[in-house]
Parts: sequence; C-alpha cells; structure tokens
Amino acid sequence: MFDPDQHPGFNRRSFLERSGVGMGMLGLASLLGPGTAEARRVGTQPLAPKHPHFPARAKHVIHIFLNGGPSHIDTFDPKPVLDKYHGRELPVKLATERPTGAAFRSPFSFRQYGQSGMDFSELFPHVGECADDITMIRSMVADLPNHEPALLLMNTGATRLSRPSLGSWVTYGLGSDNQNLPGYIALCPGYPVAEALNWRSAFLPGVLQGTHINTSETKADKLIEHLRHHSLPLTDQRAQLDLLQRMNSRHLRDHQNDAKLEARIQSFELAYRMQMQATDAFDIEREPKYIREMYGDTPQARQLLMARRLVERGVRFVQVWHGAGQPWDSHEKIERLHRKHARDCDQPIAALLRDLKQRGLLDDTLVICGGEFGRTPVVELPRPGFPPITIDGRDHNHYGFTIWMAGGGVKGGHIHGATDEFGFKAVEKPVHVHDFHATILHLLGLDHKRLTYRHAGRDFRLTDIFGDVAHEIVA
Repeated sequence: MFDPDQHPGFNRRSFLERSGVGMGMLGLASLLGPGTAEARRVGTQPLAPKHPHFPARAKHVIHIFLNGGPSHIDTFDPKPVLDKYHGRELPVKLATERPTGAAFRSPFSFRQYGQSGMDFSELFPHVGECADDITMIRSMVADLPNHEPALLLMNTGATRLSRPSLGSWVTYGLGSDNQNLPGYIALCPGYPVAEALNWRSAFLPGVLQGTHINTSETKADKLIEHLRHHSLPLTDQRAQLDLLQRMNSRHLRDHQNDAKLEARIQSFELAYRMQMQATDAFDIEREPKYIREMYGDTPQARQLLMARRLVERGVRFVQVWHGAGQPWDSHEKIERLHRKHARDCDQPIAALLRDLKQRGLLDDTLVICGGEFGRTPVVELPRPGFPPITIDGRDHNHYGFTIWMAGGGVKGGHIHGATDEFGFKAVEKPVHVHDFHATILHLLGLDHKRLTYRHAGRDFRLTDIFGDVAHEIVA
C-alpha cells in the first residue's frame, strides 16, 4: 500500500516524470553500470580504511610543495661546469620558454653531507644533515614549462582537464585512519596558480577532495571558520543533524542515489565529527616548547608542525604548500629570493624529518619535497613589451629537475638519475611525473594500473595510460 509519509515528494507530476524517463534511465544504468555502483559504495563510507593491493611500505604522505619551480641547480643538483662557462654561451642549444643568454653559475656553494656524501647547497644545510634518510631524484621530467599545466600535472596527472588530485586518489584507495578529520588536507596560505584545482576530487566523490586550510591565520580557532557552534551544545547539534540527515536521505532516494549529493551529505557528518578533534590537531601551542623551537617560528614551520600532528592522528595525505603567495619563481634576483625562501623552510623541513623519525613515524610516512619544474642553467633576458628584469634569474625548465623523498620505504642516502653536465635535461634514468605518481602509489601498496574509477563510460586512473614504478628507489 502506498504510504505518503514514506514518499513525501511523490505526487502526480513526479509520477509522470518518472514514468516518462524510466526507459531512458534503464539505458543509462547499463551504460554507467559499475561506475554508479562504485560511486555508491564509496559514498556510503568514503573515508573508511581500506586494504591496499599489496603490503604497503608507507601509510601516510606529507607532500611539501615548493610552488613556482625552485632551481635544482641552486639547491640539490650541483653543476660545477657552469663555473667554466659563466658569462659565456653554452656549446649546446637549449629550448627555453623565453629569451635566455649566457651560462649562469650558481651563486651558492655546495658541500657533501652524511655517510652518503650527498650534495646540498648552502641554502639547505639543515636538510643536508638528513641526507642519509633521503632519496634524491635528479632526473624528473614534466610536459610543459608553464606554471598552471605543470602544477596540474604534478598534482593531478593531467595538464589540461580537471582530474582528481593525487591526494584524492590516495584517499580513495586507502580511506583514512581517522573518521573525525578529513582524509586529505591542503595547508596553504591563500591560493596558488590554478587554485583549488590542485586539490580537488573532480569526478571522485566530493568528500575525497582536499580540505583547504588557509594557514595565514595563526590561531587554531580561526584556521577553520565556524568550526564550533557558540550557542548549541554538541548533543543538540547531533539531534539537529540527525533530523537533517533523515530528510537528506529521503531526498537522496528521490534523486536516484546521486553520488555528488551523497558526498555532500557525508560532508555534513564529517563537519560535525571535526568538532571533536580539529581544534586540537591544528593547535601547535599544545606542543612542548622545545619541539616548537626545533621547527622554528616561520609560517612554514607552523604548517609542517601541523602536518606532523595530522599524520600522527591518522590523516592519510597532507599537502604543505610553500611559496603560494610569493613563489619560488625567480626570473630575476635569484640569489636574494631563493635565499629568502630557503631560510623560511630549511630548518622546519629538517625538524619534520627528525621529529617523525624519533617518534617512529618516518618508516610509514612518505615525505616528498619539490616543485612543478626546475630552472635553466642560463640567465633569462628581458623581453620587449614586458616589465624590465635584472639579468640575474633563470627561466622555467621542465626537461630536468629534482624532487626528493624520505621515509615511507624509500632508500636513504640514494641518488637516482642525473641531468646533463649543465643541468638542463634528464639524461640518466629519467622519471616522468607519471612514473613518480606510480612510484608513490606503489609505496602505499597501490598498483597504479588497478586503482581505477569508472566515469563517463571509461576507467580512469591517476597515471592515465602511462607510468612505470622506479623500483630502484624502494628500500
């Protein structure tokens, strides 16, 4: 018997509407099939912990994103031959994005660190002291030398279309170990180029999107707006939310269990649960004084200490942006600007590695550090019609650059690949961004070819149809 209370939205109009589109929906269901079922499965408990495809080396990721393209030649990949050619034309022709001139030696000295003898520039002496825990990939390759497509490639595996981010894929594959916090958090003061596209979930369920925390605020209760209700206790909020969820569930049934709607409903529940732990997780003042002093008192220090507190509480993927407002994009004044940026993050990055290690967290936390591309070994020249620049900077370079990794099952004190003698192009064991993503997923126990999501009639994956795991960096 028909019960109107169980079907509050069912009337003559909806009856005719459903009758008219019924046959079309049958065809659509057969077309979408597994994707719709998968969306519903994920939407039911999207952040519940899931088993990896095979035993994992890492359980969590902290991705330190040096936004803007730091110069590998001035940080992690010394090229002494540039001293010989400084101020002179190189003997090879370089394909650069903008007009460039003579060879430009690094204004920074390098020295070797650790038993591995790994080279670091004077910009990163503290990180250098952690050399024996680091794998340095000096042969990274991207597709384009422009910021927006390069950022999207590094963060989503695609240069043009809006695709799910790396953090969303990881959280989709593994869920989260803490149901009271988001599985994927982006700590970023403001917004970089391409803004939220860098951490969005695209066609994956919306609850897997990175939760952006604007770390321009320094007080925990201001980092997340409206986290607490100032007039209702949690018990009354719970009663309100239960009523809202019952109404939303009926609404969801009337909309064919739409995955996006279901994700929005899940976000209400997560927002309520965050009241239990979010303020505590982001409040670094609860850390002992000696820990805060170890990290330092810079914006990046506060972000990295938050990142450690988040993975300690089970957050799966934390991205920590550096240079969102003032990027590492040194087309001029590279000595002054790179020194300024490194001073802000060198000590806290090293502190993060030591802190994770002494807590026993580095073994299962993969730390990644790098940008979207590198920079040229030659000086950039002014362009007619553009603002003048001082001739002491470098252009973008996607043909060869450096990213390093630590913990989470990678080899310590290991250098993988190399660029040519000038530092322009990867010539030994090149690692494309797709290979890099495949390797990250492998360390997390995920096969990048099996981690797929059905959307619009085809199976999508982070690495598209590419990607080879760099097994040589795995311990």
